[in-house]
Amino acid sequence: MPVLKPPTGNPDGPQQYKQPSRKGKKAWRKNVDVSEIEQGLDQMNDEIILTGGVIAEKQSEDLFMVDVAGDASIAQKFPKHIKKGLKAEEIISKRSAVPAVPMRKRAGESKTTDGVLPVKRLRATYVNQKELRRLKKVADGQHEESIAIIEADHDVWATPLENPDAEKYTFLKLAEKAKAPKTMKEQPLSLAANGKSIPAVITPKGGASYNPVFTDYQERLAEESAKAVEAERKRLEALEAERIKLEASARSAAEADAAEARANMSEWEEDSEWDGLGSGGEELSTKAKRPQRKTQVQRNKIKRRKEEERKAKAAALLKKKNAQAERIKQISEEVAEKHRARELEKIELDDEDEEGDEDKLRRRQLGKFKLPDKDLELVLPDELQDSLRLLKPEGSLLKDRYRSMLVRGKVEARRNLPFHRQAKKQITEKWTFKDFVI
Repeated sequence: MPVLKPPTGNPDGPQQYKQPSRKGKKAWRKNVDVSEIEQGLDQMNDEIILTGGVIAEKQSEDLFMVDVAGDASIAQKFPKHIKKGLKAEEIISKRSAVPAVPMRKRAGESKTTDGVLPVKRLRATYVNQKELRRLKKVADGQHEESIAIIEADHDVWATPLENPDAEKYTFLKLAEKAKAPKTMKEQPLSLAANGKSIPAVITPKGGASYNPVFTDYQERLAEESAKAVEAERKRLEALEAERIKLEASARSAAEADAAEARANMSEWEEDSEWDGLGSGGEELSTKAKRPQRKTQVQRNKIKRRKEEERKAKAAALLKKKNAQAERIKQISEEVAEKHRARELEKIELDDEDEEGDEDKLRRRQLGKFKLPDKDLELVLPDELQDSLRLLKPEGSLLKDRYRSMLVRGKVEARRNLPFHRQAKKQITEKWTFKDFVI
């Protein structure tokens, strides 16, 4: 029978990790560090032997248990706290040795008393005889305290009478009553261009129908399209005018900077001609005082003075331009007002047309805010429906009623303020945490 011998050599892995040579597969196998892998395998084998399996692969029910009984050693460590318990449980557990008073009344208990007579109290649930007799007399009209009816000398709902004590207090200022303005009795002015009154609810034309006639719809579509094109043209013209204005202002600013640079260069040349080069090569006399170069402080002072002069000139020029622009605006408004007056004089009221047109409004409106534009009540040809069931509700009755009152001159146009202006709050951090005493 062969003899079993233990394995010879080092059972651990190779220890030649610092060998510089890495040439050949043998050197690679010899210098691979497998100690971490061997340690993990040994740990897994120990878990299998001791616990009967790998702990990471077991279920939570096999590893943990729910303790519902509690630890018995805690009562031995802290007997005082365990025996005392909670105050609430102590109050609940208290029970009186005297039995509770029964709510049911027994026959024998009414005869036994403690010797104290009960206090007699008047019951308030009934009317006594004296009050009953008095009420009967009042009902028969024989009561003594009767109400004397006095006829009123004036109508309380009429105009209030003058105060009889007014002569005593003539030195006091009388309270002034609120007076209604004169315009309350006048008819509101319509904003229609022809000056005629606009009805509260205008009958829509045929093009506004959900299933309009082709000719009416075509005319209304062409009209609204022309308005949209005109509005877009005006917007583009305004953008172009703004661009030209910005380019002109930038060009003028560049020219001003170039002129200022040229002026600064000429002054620098005058200052640098101290050595006589600018005098045609003539030598200065030795007795004449040679000009010295300016210090940096002097140059900064000159630079600040020139900057202030330039800003003052620019501000004066801007002020002059603004005054001219305001004057031009006033002149244009005067000319436009005269033109509107002539147009109003030429307008002849047509007897056949008794209603005003809300689409053509006069330019001078009530108040300082512009009248809001009317919503476009038009659908595209592909959005037209052939059934009322497929029709989608559009528009708002509230907006229509509000604009109707504005057009009829009932109220003035106001600016939309969804929220009230809140007071500005400044949040600061107090430095009280620095006030400490060691």
